[in-house]
Amino acid sequence: MPELPEVEVVRAGLQRHVTGARIAAVEVLHPRPLRRDPRGSDGFVAALVGRRIEAVRRRGKYFWLALDADAPELPGDALLGHLGMSGQMLLHHPGAPDERHLRVRFTLATAEGPLEMRFVDQRMFGGLLVSDGGAELPTEITHIGRDPLDPDFDEADFVRRVRRRASAIKRQLLDQSLVSGVGNIYADEALWRASVHGERPGDRLTAAQVREIVGHARDVMTDALAQGGTSFDALYVNVNGESGYFDRSLHAYGREGEACERCGTPIRRVAFMNRSSYFCPTCQRPPRRSPGGTTRRAGAR
Repeated sequence: MPELPEVEVVRAGLQRHVTGARIAAVEVLHPRPLRRDPRGSDGFVAALVGRRIEAVRRRGKYFWLALDADAPELPGDALLGHLGMSGQMLLHHPGAPDERHLRVRFTLATAEGPLEMRFVDQRMFGGLLVSDGGAELPTEITHIGRDPLDPDFDEADFVRRVRRRASAIKRQLLDQSLVSGVGNIYADEALWRASVHGERPGDRLTAAQVREIVGHARDVMTDALAQGGTSFDALYVNVNGESGYFDRSLHAYGREGEACERCGTPIRRVAFMNRSSYFCPTCQRPPRRSPGGTTRRAGAR
Protein backbone atom coordinates (compact mmCIF):
# COMPACT_ATOMS: atom_id res chain seq x y z
CA MET A 1 0.00 0.00 0.00
CA PRO A 2 1.42 3.44 -0.86
CA GLU A 3 2.65 5.27 2.23
CA LEU A 4 2.27 8.99 2.78
CA PRO A 5 5.55 10.07 1.08
CA GLU A 6 4.48 8.26 -2.08
CA VAL A 7 1.11 10.03 -1.96
CA GLU A 8 2.89 13.36 -1.46
CA VAL A 9 4.95 12.57 -4.57
CA VAL A 10 1.63 12.07 -6.37
CA ARG A 11 0.29 15.39 -5.10
CA ALA A 12 3.43 17.38 -5.86
CA GLY A 13 3.78 15.94 -9.34
CA LEU A 14 0.15 16.53 -10.24
CA GLN A 15 0.39 20.05 -8.84
CA ARG A 16 3.30 20.76 -11.16
CA HIS A 17 1.79 19.24 -14.30
CA VAL A 18 -1.99 19.65 -14.20
CA THR A 19 -2.63 22.90 -12.32
CA GLY A 20 -4.40 25.25 -14.74
CA ALA A 21 -5.50 22.44 -17.03
CA ARG A 22 -9.12 22.05 -18.06
CA ILE A 23 -10.79 18.64 -18.03
CA ALA A 24 -11.85 18.10 -21.64
CA ALA A 25 -13.17 14.56 -21.34
CA VAL A 26 -13.58 11.72 -18.84
CA GLU A 27 -13.86 8.05 -19.77
CA VAL A 28 -14.91 5.54 -17.11
CA LEU A 29 -13.65 2.10 -18.10
CA HIS A 30 -14.74 0.39 -14.87
CA PRO A 31 -17.34 1.72 -12.41
CA ARG A 32 -15.91 0.21 -9.20
CA PRO A 33 -13.46 3.06 -8.44
CA LEU A 34 -16.50 5.39 -8.37
CA ARG A 35 -18.49 3.26 -5.93
CA ARG A 36 -18.51 6.01 -3.28
CA ASP A 37 -19.80 8.70 -5.62
CA PRO A 38 -23.62 8.74 -5.52
CA ARG A 39 -23.73 10.29 -9.00
CA GLY A 40 -22.70 7.10 -10.73
CA SER A 41 -20.46 7.07 -13.78
CA ASP A 42 -22.55 9.41 -15.92
CA GLY A 43 -22.96 11.95 -13.14
CA PHE A 44 -19.27 11.74 -12.29
CA VAL A 45 -18.34 12.57 -15.88
CA ALA A 46 -20.87 15.40 -16.12
CA ALA A 47 -19.58 16.97 -12.88
CA LEU A 48 -16.01 17.15 -14.20
CA VAL A 49 -16.02 17.90 -17.91
CA GLY A 50 -15.21 21.55 -18.54
CA ARG A 51 -13.85 22.19 -15.05
CA ARG A 52 -10.48 23.87 -14.48
CA ILE A 53 -7.97 22.40 -12.01
CA GLU A 54 -6.94 25.14 -9.59
CA ALA A 55 -4.63 23.22 -7.23
CA VAL A 56 -3.76 19.75 -5.94
CA ARG A 57 -3.97 19.21 -2.19
CA ARG A 58 -3.56 16.38 0.32
CA ARG A 59 -4.74 15.30 3.77
CA GLY A 60 -3.04 12.12 4.95
CA LYS A 61 -3.20 9.56 2.16
CA TYR A 62 -6.08 11.32 0.38
CA PHE A 63 -5.36 13.80 -2.39
CA TRP A 64 -7.71 16.02 -4.31
CA LEU A 65 -7.81 18.26 -7.34
CA ALA A 66 -9.44 21.55 -6.39
CA LEU A 67 -11.74 22.69 -9.21
CA ASP A 68 -12.99 26.10 -10.24
CA ALA A 69 -16.35 27.29 -8.94
CA ASP A 70 -19.49 27.81 -10.99
CA ALA A 71 -19.70 31.34 -9.59
CA PRO A 72 -17.21 33.54 -7.67
CA GLU A 73 -19.27 33.43 -4.48
CA LEU A 74 -19.45 29.62 -4.45
CA PRO A 75 -16.79 27.17 -3.22
CA GLY A 76 -15.26 24.99 -5.87
CA ASP A 77 -15.76 21.24 -6.00
CA ALA A 78 -12.97 18.68 -5.77
CA LEU A 79 -11.94 15.42 -7.40
CA LEU A 80 -11.02 13.37 -4.32
CA GLY A 81 -8.84 10.30 -4.67
CA HIS A 82 -7.32 7.50 -2.61
CA LEU A 83 -4.86 5.02 -4.08
CA GLY A 84 -5.85 2.06 -1.90
CA MET A 85 -3.37 -0.79 -2.13
CA SER A 86 -2.37 -0.69 -5.78
CA GLY A 87 -3.67 2.55 -7.26
CA GLN A 88 -1.65 4.91 -9.45
CA MET A 89 -2.24 8.24 -11.14
CA LEU A 90 -0.20 8.34 -14.34
CA LEU A 91 0.35 11.06 -16.92
CA HIS A 92 0.86 10.36 -20.61
CA HIS A 93 0.67 12.02 -23.97
CA PRO A 94 -2.47 10.83 -25.81
CA GLY A 95 -1.89 7.69 -27.81
CA ALA A 96 0.35 5.94 -25.29
CA PRO A 97 -0.67 2.30 -24.83
CA ASP A 98 -3.33 1.72 -22.19
CA GLU A 99 -2.31 0.03 -18.96
CA ARG A 100 -3.89 -3.36 -18.32
CA HIS A 101 -5.71 -2.08 -15.23
CA LEU A 102 -6.68 1.37 -16.49
CA ARG A 103 -9.97 2.32 -14.80
CA VAL A 104 -10.59 6.02 -15.52
CA ARG A 105 -9.06 8.25 -18.18
CA PHE A 106 -9.08 12.06 -17.96
CA THR A 107 -8.17 14.06 -21.06
CA LEU A 108 -6.74 17.42 -20.03
CA ALA A 109 -6.28 20.56 -22.10
CA THR A 110 -3.04 22.21 -20.95
CA ALA A 111 -0.98 25.14 -22.21
CA GLU A 112 1.50 22.61 -23.64
CA GLY A 113 -1.20 20.59 -25.40
CA PRO A 114 -3.42 17.61 -24.55
CA LEU A 115 -2.40 15.34 -21.69
CA GLU A 116 -3.96 12.20 -20.27
CA MET A 117 -4.27 11.59 -16.54
CA ARG A 118 -5.01 7.93 -15.86
CA PHE A 119 -6.27 6.22 -12.72
CA VAL A 120 -4.86 2.69 -12.78
CA ASP A 121 -5.71 0.21 -10.05
CA GLN A 122 -5.20 -3.55 -10.25
CA ARG A 123 -6.98 -4.53 -7.02
CA MET A 124 -9.48 -1.65 -7.09
CA PHE A 125 -9.40 -0.84 -3.39
CA GLY A 126 -8.72 2.78 -4.31
CA GLY A 127 -11.33 5.18 -5.55
CA LEU A 128 -12.41 8.58 -6.84
CA LEU A 129 -15.38 10.83 -6.19
CA VAL A 130 -16.47 14.41 -6.76
CA SER A 131 -16.80 16.29 -3.46
CA ASP A 132 -19.34 19.12 -3.61
CA GLY A 133 -17.74 22.33 -2.38
CA GLY A 134 -14.63 20.41 -1.35
CA ALA A 135 -11.93 22.49 -3.01
CA GLU A 136 -10.42 23.63 0.31
CA LEU A 137 -11.14 20.44 2.29
CA PRO A 138 -13.62 17.74 1.20
CA THR A 139 -16.23 17.03 3.85
CA GLU A 140 -15.62 13.31 3.34
CA ILE A 141 -12.19 13.58 5.04
CA THR A 142 -12.67 16.27 7.69
CA HIS A 143 -12.37 13.56 10.37
CA ILE A 144 -8.79 12.78 9.32
CA GLY A 145 -6.07 14.42 11.39
CA ARG A 146 -3.14 16.30 9.93
CA ASP A 147 0.09 14.43 9.32
CA PRO A 148 3.54 15.22 10.77
CA LEU A 149 4.69 16.74 7.46
CA ASP A 150 1.80 19.23 7.43
CA PRO A 151 3.00 22.74 8.38
CA ASP A 152 -0.18 23.12 10.47
CA PHE A 153 0.32 19.88 12.41
CA ASP A 154 -0.13 20.74 16.12
CA GLU A 155 2.58 18.72 17.81
CA ALA A 156 1.81 19.99 21.32
CA ASP A 157 -1.82 18.93 20.98
CA PHE A 158 -0.74 15.55 19.61
CA VAL A 159 1.54 14.99 22.62
CA ARG A 160 -1.25 15.88 25.06
CA ARG A 161 -3.77 13.60 23.40
CA VAL A 162 -1.39 10.63 23.25
CA ARG A 163 -0.54 10.96 26.94
CA ARG A 164 -4.21 11.06 27.94
CA ARG A 165 -4.85 7.64 26.39
CA ALA A 166 -4.00 4.22 27.79
CA SER A 167 -3.94 2.58 24.36
CA ALA A 168 -0.64 1.37 22.92
CA ILE A 169 1.50 3.98 21.21
CA LYS A 170 1.62 2.13 17.88
CA ARG A 171 -2.16 1.93 17.74
CA GLN A 172 -2.29 5.66 18.38
CA LEU A 173 0.19 6.34 15.58
CA LEU A 174 -2.15 4.46 13.22
CA ASP A 175 -5.29 6.27 14.46
CA GLN A 176 -6.12 8.64 11.61
CA SER A 177 -8.37 10.77 13.77
CA LEU A 178 -5.27 11.55 15.85
CA VAL A 179 -2.56 11.74 13.21
CA SER A 180 -2.71 10.71 9.57
CA GLY A 181 -0.23 9.24 7.18
CA VAL A 182 2.24 7.56 9.51
CA GLY A 183 1.33 4.03 8.44
CA ASN A 184 2.59 0.68 9.69
CA ILE A 185 6.08 0.91 8.21
CA TYR A 186 6.89 4.40 9.45
CA ALA A 187 5.44 3.65 12.87
CA ASP A 188 7.81 0.71 13.29
CA GLU A 189 10.76 2.79 12.11
CA ALA A 190 9.96 5.74 14.39
CA LEU A 191 9.52 3.47 17.39
CA TRP A 192 12.80 1.68 16.68
CA ARG A 193 14.64 4.99 16.44
CA ALA A 194 13.08 6.12 19.73
CA SER A 195 13.79 2.74 21.42
CA VAL A 196 10.12 2.44 22.42
CA HIS A 197 8.05 -0.74 22.13
CA GLY A 198 4.83 -0.33 20.19
CA GLU A 199 2.73 -1.81 23.01
CA ARG A 200 3.80 0.80 25.56
CA PRO A 201 0.68 2.69 26.68
CA GLY A 202 0.50 6.33 25.71
CA ASP A 203 -0.19 7.43 29.27
CA ARG A 204 3.07 5.76 30.36
CA LEU A 205 5.20 7.86 28.02
CA THR A 206 6.77 11.16 28.92
CA ALA A 207 6.06 14.22 26.81
CA ALA A 208 9.68 14.13 25.66
CA GLN A 209 9.29 10.53 24.48
CA VAL A 210 6.17 11.32 22.47
CA ARG A 211 7.87 14.32 20.88
CA GLU A 212 10.85 12.13 20.02
CA ILE A 213 8.63 9.48 18.42
CA VAL A 214 6.72 11.94 16.25
CA GLY A 215 9.98 13.68 15.37
CA HIS A 216 11.45 10.39 14.18
CA ALA A 217 8.28 9.66 12.20
CA ARG A 218 8.65 13.03 10.50
CA ASP A 219 12.33 12.39 9.77
CA VAL A 220 11.71 8.94 8.28
CA MET A 221 8.88 10.26 6.12
CA THR A 222 10.95 13.25 5.00
CA ASP A 223 13.85 10.97 4.05
CA ALA A 224 11.51 8.73 2.07
CA LEU A 225 10.00 11.73 0.31
CA ALA A 226 13.44 13.06 -0.62
CA GLN A 227 14.44 9.73 -2.13
CA GLY A 228 11.22 9.42 -4.11
CA GLY A 229 10.83 13.01 -5.21
CA THR A 230 12.17 12.87 -8.76
CA SER A 231 9.46 10.68 -10.27
CA PHE A 232 7.93 13.47 -12.33
CA ASP A 233 11.05 14.38 -14.29
CA ALA A 234 10.28 11.99 -17.16
CA LEU A 235 7.43 12.23 -19.63
CA TYR A 236 6.04 8.94 -18.38
CA VAL A 237 5.00 9.86 -14.89
CA ASN A 238 4.58 7.21 -12.23
CA VAL A 239 3.15 9.30 -9.46
CA ASN A 240 3.52 6.48 -6.97
CA GLY A 241 7.19 7.46 -6.86
CA GLU A 242 8.93 4.09 -6.84
CA SER A 243 11.68 5.42 -4.62
CA GLY A 244 13.34 2.20 -3.48
CA TYR A 245 13.52 3.80 -0.05
CA PHE A 246 12.30 0.71 1.80
CA ASP A 247 15.04 -1.46 0.34
CA ARG A 248 17.84 0.86 1.45
CA SER A 249 16.98 2.66 4.62
CA LEU A 250 14.77 0.67 6.96
CA HIS A 251 16.19 -0.40 10.32
CA ALA A 252 13.33 -2.53 11.67
CA TYR A 253 10.46 -3.11 9.26
CA GLY A 254 10.90 -6.24 7.16
CA ARG A 255 14.16 -7.14 8.92
CA GLU A 256 12.99 -10.19 10.85
CA GLY A 257 15.98 -12.25 12.02
CA GLU A 258 18.54 -9.64 10.99
CA ALA A 259 20.83 -8.08 13.58
CA CYS A 260 19.65 -4.84 15.16
CA GLU A 261 21.99 -2.08 14.01
CA ARG A 262 22.29 -0.80 17.58
CA CYS A 263 22.79 -3.91 19.69
CA GLY A 264 23.01 -6.92 17.38
CA THR A 265 19.90 -8.68 18.71
CA PRO A 266 17.84 -10.30 15.93
CA ILE A 267 14.85 -8.17 14.91
CA ARG A 268 11.57 -9.84 15.87
CA ARG A 269 8.25 -9.87 14.01
CA VAL A 270 4.85 -10.27 15.68
CA ALA A 271 1.31 -10.18 14.29
CA PHE A 272 -0.38 -6.80 14.66
CA MET A 273 -3.86 -5.80 13.45
CA ASN A 274 -3.76 -8.18 10.45
CA ARG A 275 -0.30 -6.88 9.66
CA SER A 276 3.11 -7.22 11.29
CA SER A 277 5.19 -5.28 13.78
CA TYR A 278 8.98 -5.39 13.73
CA PHE A 279 11.09 -4.41 16.72
CA CYS A 280 14.27 -5.13 18.63
CA PRO A 281 13.41 -7.05 21.82
CA THR A 282 16.51 -5.63 23.53
CA CYS A 283 16.42 -1.97 22.50
CA GLN A 284 12.62 -1.82 22.61
CA ARG A 285 11.74 -3.76 25.73
CA PRO A 286 8.06 -4.80 25.88
CA PRO A 287 6.06 -3.27 28.74
CA ARG A 288 5.82 -5.58 31.73
CA ARG A 289 2.53 -7.36 32.28
CA SER A 290 0.80 -8.00 35.56
CA PRO A 291 -0.36 -11.56 36.42
CA GLY A 292 -3.84 -10.55 35.23
CA GLY A 293 -2.46 -9.72 31.79
CA THR A 294 -2.68 -5.92 31.96
CA THR A 295 0.23 -3.58 31.56
CA ARG A 296 1.78 -2.61 34.86
CA ARG A 297 1.42 1.03 35.80
CA ALA A 298 5.15 1.55 36.03
CA GLY A 299 6.67 4.88 35.17
CA ALA A 300 8.04 5.43 31.70
CA ARG A 301 11.73 5.22 31.05
